[in-house]
Amino acid sequence: QVDVVESGGGLVQPGGSLTLPCAASGLNWNVYAIGWFRQAPGKEREASSCNGNGETFYADSVTGRFTSSRDSAKYTVYLRMNRLKSEGTGVYYCAVSIFDTCSGSQPWSYWGQGDQVTVTS
Repeated sequence: QVDVVESGGGLVQPGGSLTLPCAASGLNWNVYAIGWFRQAPGKEREASSCNGNGETFYADSVTGRFTSSRDSAKYTVYLRMNRLKSEGTGVYYCAVSIFDTCSGSQPWSYWGQGDQVTVTS
């Protein structure tokens, strides 16, 4: 059984920072990738980041501002979001892939419940 739990989110001003944790249990940790997806109100879900086994991916819109890190001891991946923009508002979903790469389209088999992030002044 795989369980994906998100416990972050919140309200932040433009330019502020926020960290989203994603704890995944029931996995062979090193052979999975964890991705972060943002769904803005009324828009399609889009990938923001991917943290795989030895590789990472960041969307152009967040490169240089977001950082994904992995704490294997805690079975947790963190998304550190710096210099947040108003267009970053949305629900951030953590997802787990059965593949450990971030090189292309792949199935995301397990999903967290989503964290609401609101960036506003």
